[in-house]
Order: sequence, then C-alpha cells, then structure tokens
Amino acid sequence: MRYVEFRDVIQRELIGNPEGFTWAELKERLGLPYEQPCPDWINRMEQEIGLTRARGAKRTFTWKINSNK
Repeated sequence: MRYVEFRDVIQRELIGNPEGFTWAELKERLGLPYEQPCPDWINRMEQEIGLTRARGAKRTFTWKINSNK
C-alpha cells in the first residue's frame, strides 16, 4: 500500500465518522497491513488532510479530521 492509498482510505473513513477512531479501530475496520502507522505518514496527513490525534484513555489516540482544513 502506497502512502496516497493509505491517506485516502483513512480520510474517507474519518470524514464519515466525525467522532474519530483509534489506530486499532482503523486498522481492523479497514484491514490495514501495518502493525503501527508510519510517523512520517502521520505527519504528512496532519499537513495535507488536517488529521488530528487526541490522547484518549491509557495510551490511545483518537484520530479525527479537522473540518477547518
């Protein structure tokens, strides 16, 4: 899976679910092939599509799309 495919599938899923998902939820829902997301790709998505990650319970982060982007 290339970065653009990864970005687009994440973006579509998060736009349709404004409450967001954790990485584990996204990975399971979308059948993603990665144990952990690439930090470089996360940084690019923050810039390109307005991805935000807010700390949740324990060590989780909830991924969302910033609607102002």
